[in-house]
Amino acid sequence: MTAETLNSEGRDGVAALKSGIIDFIAGSLGGVALVYVGQPLDTVKVKMQTFPSMYKGMVDCFMKTLRMDGVARGLYAGTLPAVVANVAENSVLFAAYGACQKAIANLSGLQKVEDLGSLGNAWAGFFAAFFSSLTLCPTELIKCQLQAMREVQIQRTVSNESVNLIGPGQLTKKIIHEYGFRGLFRGLTSTIAREMPGYFFFFGGYEATRQLLTQPGQSRDDIGWQKTMVAGAVGGSVLWLVIFPADVVKSRIQVQNLQTPAPVVFKDIVRTEGIGALYNGLKPTLIRTVPATATLFLTYEYSKKLLHNFIGD
Repeated sequence: MTAETLNSEGRDGVAALKSGIIDFIAGSLGGVALVYVGQPLDTVKVKMQTFPSMYKGMVDCFMKTLRMDGVARGLYAGTLPAVVANVAENSVLFAAYGACQKAIANLSGLQKVEDLGSLGNAWAGFFAAFFSSLTLCPTELIKCQLQAMREVQIQRTVSNESVNLIGPGQLTKKIIHEYGFRGLFRGLTSTIAREMPGYFFFFGGYEATRQLLTQPGQSRDDIGWQKTMVAGAVGGSVLWLVIFPADVVKSRIQVQNLQTPAPVVFKDIVRTEGIGALYNGLKPTLIRTVPATATLFLTYEYSKKLLHNFIGD
């Protein structure tokens, strides 16, 4: 092996490391932006998924939460673990997505990641989601339990006065004390079942929409912020339409500390509540998804560009 070959491989390794770090940071920033834009309606979604009989609809759930617990402890309940969850998920997701894009491009005989089509990007998202699921599950568990804490206690005590809302640190200690560290990974199977097919359509829908909005002779990276937001909104909407039943099952398992396997929970919901129960909370989710996912991709793409310009290729 020549010195020139070694130098070339060394440069490629440094470039890959830089690219991975940039994807990681940009994904983290995108995750933070997504939480603060979408958290109130995410709280409404979780409440409607897990305790549908307590609310007449999205507006009723929103107003009762606001009236009873306010903005910070009500609509933004679980924000800290949600930020941690989204930073953990999106940093790992986008870093893994970049690595999977490179792997699929190499296997396809393509010279550049930019040459990957929508289907190739969809498969990259599918495989990347496995890794992000492992980081997402514990923080998502804490977030969901904080969001539905009032409903859980009301169901157990049948008394609004005895509700005792605790913070993320106390809740984490409580779960570990009662169930051990494995308790933090309750719902992992349903999380993976939700994330992998979901992100196939998420990234596939995003990249396909970017491609459709690209003018002849223009790169997908140069379509502008408005079209980037449109593509992000499409990707997020497609994701939730595909995965929502799996998300309902995951929320039930995590909030109610169910030991039952996900397929059994799915069948029980359909048998006792009807198939419509698998779509409780879909409306606030879709309303939330449009601005939240649009903001996620806008933050990710433009952070990535700035970081590449700052660090250099």
